Amino acid sequence: MIYTVTFNPALDYVVGVEDLTLGMVNRTTKENVFYGGKGINVSILLKELGYESIALGFVAGFTGNEIESGVKKAGVTTEFIHLQEGMSRINVKIKSKEESEINGQGPMITKEALKALFDRISRLEEGDLLVLAGSIPNTLPDDSYEKIMELVKAKKVDVVVDATKDLLHNVLKYHPFLIKPNNYELGELFGVTVKTDEEIIHYAKELQKLGARNVLVSMAGEGAILVDETGKDYKIGVPNGVVRNSVGAGDSMVAGFLAGYLETGEYEYALRLGAATGSATAFSDGLAEKALINELLEQI
Repeated sequence: MIYTVTFNPALDYVVGVEDLTLGMVNRTTKENVFYGGKGINVSILLKELGYESIALGFVAGFTGNEIESGVKKAGVTTEFIHLQEGMSRINVKIKSKEESEINGQGPMITKEALKALFDRISRLEEGDLLVLAGSIPNTLPDDSYEKIMELVKAKKVDVVVDATKDLLHNVLKYHPFLIKPNNYELGELFGVTVKTDEEIIHYAKELQKLGARNVLVSMAGEGAILVDETGKDYKIGVPNGVVRNSVGAGDSMVAGFLAGYLETGEYEYALRLGAATGSATAFSDGLAEKALINELLEQI
């Protein structure tokens, strides 16, 4: 079974405003509500691609209830831990001449609730796959991902980590199956700016020396580069389309990559499906749908 973890899920309230003017009343031209959180996005896209998963994490209050209901309606099994105080976040994402975001803080996660999550993860079995995606709330210990990976280390559970900076660097010693920095985040890890494909491949291999098995580097409109666990590298471009949405594209790439690898066991195909799925979300108002994913897959 595939499990995804979202520490701080949210209702994403996405609004269109023709010309956002600070200090004035602004009228929306369109509105959508999505059930957000990087792990949740991965679970929803996996379902769209035909793979079941269980979404883990924390929810609280009426917004938490709505998140859980919405994720279930998307066909994803949930085992969220319900917090007794606070409420899950509402993130406001404003699409105008420039994109702006106002992200909520989210509820306080207690030590008891965190222990309950750890206890659930400790019951994963050999052959399961675990996706850790996104940041850790500042109310939790910085080593929470490390503790999770320690729990499953002996069980031969493949772990995917989509995180940044120290959060990513500190888990490499546990040999994650896949990590997915973008090219800027890759440079941040080494205190450099990476500009060429050769530099990206070089630093991806440096991450492998630190423990990562497969390194997938997304490059927005320039496509993506994968260095697989055998040391072979692949580059893929992006299909034709108009970018309408930047939210969830990276999570979609992770889901597509996993679905492609589970389907064929081939990294090259996994990269193609990952790129198609990420692009399909970027070309949509919300998360990608399978018809568009398949259409774009034929282009790359």
